[in-house]
Amino acid sequence: MMAALAAGEPVTLDHVDQFVDGAAVNRAGTLTYAALAAAGDMVSITAVDEGAVCTAMLDLYQHEGIIAEPAGALSVAGLLEADIEPGSTVVCLISGGNNDVSRYGEILERSLVHLGLKHYFLVDFPQEPGALRRFLDQVLGPNDDITLFEYVKRNNRETGEALVGIELGSAAELDGLLARMRATDLHIEVLEPGSPAYRYLL
Repeated sequence: MMAALAAGEPVTLDHVDQFVDGAAVNRAGTLTYAALAAAGDMVSITAVDEGAVCTAMLDLYQHEGIIAEPAGALSVAGLLEADIEPGSTVVCLISGGNNDVSRYGEILERSLVHLGLKHYFLVDFPQEPGALRRFLDQVLGPNDDITLFEYVKRNNRETGEALVGIELGSAAELDGLLARMRATDLHIEVLEPGSPAYRYLL
């Protein structure tokens, strides 16, 4: 809808993440667009990513006991991202009939990534005793937790890559973690959200 309002007419998007499936359309509806366009400055739209929606879903469940589907939590996610005047009257519409409990792990993962608490790396370990211990001693901080470690030893190679997921105690600790990674003699690649390798994880 934001793209349609910016273009002055409905447009077709090349790609739409299907996580928020109840709202994941690649083209705004003609009637919906016309209604919002006619409202002009009376309407403003806030864009939120899927991670923000997951954070809103978890907050609703953990603090209010409300189970909301991804599209149903959009309004709360938007509220958390928007700049609202203190004292304003706010109404959020929440729905929850299309929630799948088996997706809870993915919801939690996306929320942690959105909050800057979960990060993934490719670590090139030399095929020698003590390499992993060196990584643990030189790179990890006291509040860092390894949540994923996938490694296959190859006897015919001098090094082998490991996929490592690290959860931080707070988002502010990322700079320190990256600084320690740069200081070590291990080759470490940061996997950025949106990269092909990252899409394998989420």
